[in-house]
Formats: sequence, structure tokens, C-alpha cells
Amino acid sequence: MDFRIIDISKDLVTSTPYPGDPVPELSVFASFMSGDGCNMARLNTTLHCGTHADAPLHFIPDGKTINSVPLENFIGECRVIEVDTERITGAYVDKFFPKGSKRILIKSSGKAYFDKTGAEEAAYYGYSLIGTDSMSVGSAEDQQGPHRALLGEGVAVLENLDLSQVSPGKYFLIAAPVKINGVEAAPVRALLLDGYVFWSN
Repeated sequence: MDFRIIDISKDLVTSTPYPGDPVPELSVFASFMSGDGCNMARLNTTLHCGTHADAPLHFIPDGKTINSVPLENFIGECRVIEVDTERITGAYVDKFFPKGSKRILIKSSGKAYFDKTGAEEAAYYGYSLIGTDSMSVGSAEDQQGPHRALLGEGVAVLENLDLSQVSPGKYFLIAAPVKINGVEAAPVRALLLDGYVFWSN
């Protein structure tokens, strides 16, 4: 069976940063045009620009760092769902979120966010990963509540996905965060495999 690879990542440098965060700066410090023997660039950014994964340390003192979050949370079957509300409450999760999937990606044109009850309900159902095309799983009014409810229960968090070309349904997700020791987040190149075939020995 053939499969296609769908890149659901936003560019780290050109995507809009979260309000109040510094704008990423990309600069070239060696180039062929300047007579150097190679091209080299430098990047100055937070770890929350573009598509990225949050670790518990982001909102939980002494929480796990991004290099300690199990990779299996970010790799495996997932379900893309389309959300028709901006505020995802516990009642909404209970009624509309699929219960047979471990990884949920939320398509909402970047508008949906969890309130604390919604995040608590998602954690209760035992999802291993929640991803969203919004800049954050939380809102400007409450970032701590939703993040702590999910990350505190070991739910991996992916933010700022590009699901504009993805239809709701089942896919295989590959979204491992970049390995950076001791930090609260890391950039991700998130991919969906559609119609995949895997092998075993």
C-alpha cells in the first residue's frame, strides 16, 4: 500500500511567535559570498516558536525535561479531530473526543484552547499526547491550569501544528522533539503518514 507524508509543522523562524515572546533572529556568520569555505547560520529563539513540544518542566517545578519525556508519546497512531468550539471544556471532551485513541490532534483553525476542566478530562481519559493547531493548549487568561493538568499526568503536548491540509481521521504520527538536555520544550518536525505500511522482523 502506498502512503503519503504530510508535513504538519510550522516554520520555526517565520511563524508568528506567541504574544509577548521575542521574535526569532536568524543570521548568517559565514557564507560563500563572503569568501568563506562554507555557509553557516546562527539562530536566536525561544524553544516555543514554530511547532514545538512542551515538557512538564514548562509549568511544573522539578518536572521532567524534554529529553526525559518518553519518545513513544510522540510516535504512533493518532486521530485528527475537528473542533467547532473555541473553549474546550470537560463536557466537550467527554462528548466529542474519541476514547479509543491514544494521541489526539485538534484542528480548529488555530482558535481552540482547553480550559482547566477540559484538560483535566483529557488527562482522565489517558491520552498519551494532545496536539493542537493553536499556539497553545491554554488561553491568555489561563495557561497554567490546562498545561499543569495535562503535563502533570504525563500527557505530551504538541503546539502550533499546521493541520490546514489534513482531513479528520486516523494517521500515524512522527513528531519527536529535538534532543536538548535539561530544558522545558523543543522544536519538532511533525509528520503524518497516511496509508502507511510498517514492517516487523
